[in-house]
Parts: sequence; C-alpha cells; structure tokens
Amino acid sequence: MDIFVVIPAYNEEKKIGIVLKSLKNAGYENIVVVDDGSKDRTFEIAKENSYALMHVLNRGQGAAIKTGIDFALSKNAKVIVTFDADGQFLVEDIKKMAEPIIKKMADITLGSRFLGKAINIPYSKKIVLKLGVIFVFLLYGIKITDSQCGLRAFSSDAAKKIKVTSDRMEHAADFFSEIMRNKLIYLEVPITVLYDKYSLKKGQSWARSIDLGINMILKKLMR
Repeated sequence: MDIFVVIPAYNEEKKIGIVLKSLKNAGYENIVVVDDGSKDRTFEIAKENSYALMHVLNRGQGAAIKTGIDFALSKNAKVIVTFDADGQFLVEDIKKMAEPIIKKMADITLGSRFLGKAINIPYSKKIVLKLGVIFVFLLYGIKITDSQCGLRAFSSDAAKKIKVTSDRMEHAADFFSEIMRNKLIYLEVPITVLYDKYSLKKGQSWARSIDLGINMILKKLMR
C-alpha cells in the first residue's frame, strides 16, 4: 500500500530535519514537503530527504496542502496523510490513521487529540478548539471532537473529490464541507499531540482563531 505523507512547511529549519528522519526511520519513503515560501533553509533540508516542492511566495497552509496532495495523486498514491512540520505529531500515529482507509472502513480519517492525548496543551488552546467543535457542528452538521487537527488521511478517491479552495488556515473548513458535499465516510482516530515552546510560538493566537471562525462562517454563507 503506497502511503504518501504530505508536509506543508514554512520556516521550519529547526524541526523539519528531525521530522523527516523520524519518518524515514519508520519506513516511510514517499514524503512530500511543500515549502511555502520559507526564508530559511527549510527547502534545502527537505530536498535531501523527500520530494521537495516550493512555493516562491508564502501562500498559506491550505495552498501548500493542496500542492502536496495533487503531487501525491500524480504519483499514484493510494493513501495520503497530511502531517505537520513542527514535531507535534507522532510518526507511529500515521499507521493508525491509514488503517481504516486501507481496510475500507472510511474514506477519510481525522486525528483527535481529545480522544487521544494533548500533552502540555494550554487551557486557552483547549477552549478555542472546543469552540471550534461547536462551530463545525452548527455549520456542517459534522460531529467531531477536534476541529483543527492537521493530521488527516485520505483514500486516493476521496482526495480526488475534495476541493481545497482556501489558501490559508480556513482550509480546515474545506475538508468539513467536502465531507458533507461528497457524502464521504469519516472516522476520528485518537492521536497524541505534543506541545512545546517551539510549536506554541508558531501556533495561532486567540485573535487569529476568531478570524478563522468568522471566515468559516462567511465561506459557508457564500456557498
């Protein structure tokens, strides 16, 4: 089973090498890093250990994920997993994410730190994510426990149907709307998310999370 791991990355030179090494050590060879206009050595490090693609300008995480998924499909990927570049996710969770798809139990799996573990998560972050769960249910009628987890897995058929149209963080809404529109079977999978000073510094602020919620509502109204 050809599993492709897609990693959007922006200024991640401090972590990307460690993440790629852990993936390689676990036996994952089909790794796609999309450098989204980084100003550091992210691309140089990535090209030594993966398929490395580059956006000349910083377009946003949604655009990087779309570029990576499209590339994986061009390589006949059977399962596509999106994975963060900042070291928050555990490589061993990839197998758990892919298994329901390989067994044809689901079209898409969504990682959940609240069914699993969220180590050192700030209380404010937990509140934001829980509010996001309510937003997703009200906007899309989808019941989940984690609204913004970047660890997802898709069958190739599902990946072809899902249209990611938002370049930036609002792309999370695209996945939920496309699940509903295409009547895709989804499952949440318990995962572990690790929080450290590095990942928290790169994470979203309260203000940015509020902007994200507003943009999700506007996007829903415009459909």
